[in-house]
Amino acid sequence: MKSEFALLIWLLFVLVYDLRERRVPNWLVLSGAVLALAALAFGSQPFGIGWATALVGATVGFGFLLLFYATGLMGAGDVKFAGALGLWVGLQSLAAIWVIASLLAGTHAVLWLILRRWPWFPRLAQLLSAGQRPVASDGGDSRQKARFIPYAAYLALATAVWMVWGRQG
Repeated sequence: MKSEFALLIWLLFVLVYDLRERRVPNWLVLSGAVLALAALAFGSQPFGIGWATALVGATVGFGFLLLFYATGLMGAGDVKFAGALGLWVGLQSLAAIWVIASLLAGTHAVLWLILRRWPWFPRLAQLLSAGQRPVASDGGDSRQKARFIPYAAYLALATAVWMVWGRQG
């Protein structure tokens, strides 16, 4: 029970930080990974997975999203968060969480594009594009690209949803 509470608090921190700043700092990712390792070590893992499953989840979570970072489509914080999240949930749950988070992020992107073209609700459009950084006029490097979809926040939200409803079936 205590490890579920720790996981939910960590997810809440990630959710709020990524929504407000559009980044996930290393200290926050590292704290989640340390908490996950402690839960594994003390046998209080909330998803009931073992070391092997957790390490596979972390490796696949980090490795798969690393491809998106390498192409400039995702921030490094999202990638590191997915790795730490994999330690908590393992590969099987991570796959379902990815689907939910990707649907949320896709909805965010479509809504942002619609509101950008037809600004019916300017405050909502501003909220969806919060944290957007200007792109260098010469193209610049990929770190200067605008990152307006808080994918780690959607992963955190999807994990909380999965904890409540996904494991009941």
